[in-house]
Amino acid sequence: METTADIAPEQACPISPVVDLVFSRWTTPILWTLNEYGRHRFVELERRITTISPKVLTQRLRQLERDGLVSRTYHAEVPPRVEYAITDLGRSLAPLFASIADWSVNLGKVDRARQDYDAARPTG
Repeated sequence: METTADIAPEQACPISPVVDLVFSRWTTPILWTLNEYGRHRFVELERRITTISPKVLTQRLRQLERDGLVSRTYHAEVPPRVEYAITDLGRSLAPLFASIADWSVNLGKVDRARQDYDAARPTG
């Protein structure tokens, strides 16, 4: 008899690998930016996503390139220029992002629910 301990997480929740891939801390803003605003140089991404460090941006871009969601184009000119763009695979996430953006109108309800919950909890 199979117990819940025997079930792989991706079988218990088949969207878990997608959530892990797409909704990590910095992946979503990078993909959103490239999808909404098109091709960007590194410094342009850094300016749009103001709270990300250069080191983390570099790491995330490399991972997204490895995952096939972002492409990197090197232009051998003086000075050298590198541009990042969302791939067709990355762009296929656009409907998912649009659905989440549509759902964001509910954030006020979430905030109210949190306030109600916190108000009902005894302090101490």
